[in-house]
Amino acid sequence: MKNIFLILSFVFVSTITVKAQNSDTAWADKLFKRFEYLDASKEYLKLVGTGKKENYIYNQLAESYYNMFNTIEAIKWYALSVTQPQEAETYFKYAQMLKASGRYEESNAQMAIFAGKNAKDVRAILFNENPNYIPKLLNKQKVFNLVPVTINSQYTDFGPILTNDNSLYFSSSRKISKKKTGWKEESYLDLYQSTLNEKDSLSAPIEVEEINTIWHDGPAWLSTDGNTIYFSRDSRVINDYENIKNIKTKFSQMYLFKAIKVNNKWTAAKQLPFNNKSYSISNPSISLDGKTLYFNSNMPGGLGANDIWKVEIKEGDVYGTPENLGSKVNTEGNEQFPSITDDNVLYFSSDSRQGLGGLDVFFINLNKTEDAQNLGKPVNSEKDDFSFSFNTKRNLGFFSSNREESDDLYIAKPLCSIESTILVSNAVNGNIIEGASVTILDDRKNIIETKLSDANGNVDFILECNTEYSLQVTKDGYESGVFNIAKNKGGKIKVPTPLNPIEVIIKPTEIVLNPIFFEFNKSNITQEGAFELDKLVQVMKANDKLVIFAKSHTDNRGSDLYNMNLSDRRAKATVQFLLSKGIAPARISGKGYGESELKVDCKENCTEEEYAQNRRSEFLIVK
Repeated sequence: MKNIFLILSFVFVSTITVKAQNSDTAWADKLFKRFEYLDASKEYLKLVGTGKKENYIYNQLAESYYNMFNTIEAIKWYALSVTQPQEAETYFKYAQMLKASGRYEESNAQMAIFAGKNAKDVRAILFNENPNYIPKLLNKQKVFNLVPVTINSQYTDFGPILTNDNSLYFSSSRKISKKKTGWKEESYLDLYQSTLNEKDSLSAPIEVEEINTIWHDGPAWLSTDGNTIYFSRDSRVINDYENIKNIKTKFSQMYLFKAIKVNNKWTAAKQLPFNNKSYSISNPSISLDGKTLYFNSNMPGGLGANDIWKVEIKEGDVYGTPENLGSKVNTEGNEQFPSITDDNVLYFSSDSRQGLGGLDVFFINLNKTEDAQNLGKPVNSEKDDFSFSFNTKRNLGFFSSNREESDDLYIAKPLCSIESTILVSNAVNGNIIEGASVTILDDRKNIIETKLSDANGNVDFILECNTEYSLQVTKDGYESGVFNIAKNKGGKIKVPTPLNPIEVIIKPTEIVLNPIFFEFNKSNITQEGAFELDKLVQVMKANDKLVIFAKSHTDNRGSDLYNMNLSDRRAKATVQFLLSKGIAPARISGKGYGESELKVDCKENCTEEEYAQNRRSEFLIVK
């Protein structure tokens, strides 16, 4: 189901324009305006091949199937529609349908057209900055496993939230009713409750009867103590709607309501004071302290069609002025289904940020300044993935997806992980270092990711439990550092990475580096060796008069001639590395000395440590 709450809350009222309509398409257009896309598509199909407004009909069919998230049919009709020039948004929607079908190269081609027509749109900007983001997103570290849910129906099930007493609330159209929505021929939404038992099993759902009406009810969010519920509800419940006579339709909105639990029953619900029949407000989420309410709305003042907002909850059912969360969360597209955790991480879904399909789940830590990040697979897929919530007490997530055609509930169980915070600082005075490059490597020295330290000197990585990692930290003007992260059983860790100013390695007669490692019997520069030699490069670039002579030594194992030749090859490899970094040939030279200048003359009874001391490189200052 494509953007379910955009449809249910009639957000498209202000954005849908039916162009070039005439008497031939009048009935189909009326059905389309009433969001009865299934019936509208049937009427448009009758007109295909008649020669009447062909391109207009192609576009209307594509839009109908887009809104029903029928990717195959949407792609078919968009392909015909774009044979003639279209509005920018048509190309964006076409790209979304292609992406939802895993046809990423074709999707990128349509996004390029969209970006060319609408270059200032944030969706175009993000695409132009990183058009080939899909491989990186597919390789993103997995942080959840999915657990099957047995209470799904053949109808719409979405908006799950787990309370601290293990009650799962969600919305569903599973109730068989004569009153249908007219959009997908399903019943209106009701709120249901299930209980999470041991081993993540769920009891048979029951209706929340005090909340449900004949119209849409839910999704909902409960306060930490479970005694206050906020939920979405169709405004027709309070007879608040706009009567559009020419298409014989009552356009309602989704409003937010609040109820209190008394004697284990929900009291009569009260609507919130900022509801307005000119726009919809839905999908509530409450902060841990109960003082902030998050929701999505198409109210004026937003950045796109549907944005995430927040409002202060004051004493005595008094509320502040709604505030838009801004461009770190919202785009010109649709952001919805906000969900705040106890530790202030906001999850939401977007169809306009760089994702794998239609709606993708994103998250942002509101305590920090970093941008929103895609949650990656397996939570996100090529289809619509949305209404993600996470219970920190139970350490369990829930979300909805139409990856199996209908909207179903899923459990997201976190893999054992470590939240690591890397702090980069000056080793001499303790000052934080902003803009340092921090690269994390696995236990096989494979690079996983590189980030820059923020204004607080911090970099965050999510690590796997019981795995060793290492960090390579660099910053101009400082000695690069390597730091190890030992195996950990999970939780949060802080890793200090103090860097010495580069001057500390400059001695009166030489530049002191850590050992330059070479593989056994080889002379090529290794990854570790390159990291260490970059310090020398930095020193020489900062001191353009410096001339260096590199001496390479071996231990006393092997013949004199063999060691001499091996050390000479290593010295030359070292020189070549520095030349490749832009150091002038006149400033660097080198020679191998084999075992002729042993640092520890231990003959045949050397320890491994003594052998290592003899296998060294020296960088003498010539002038």
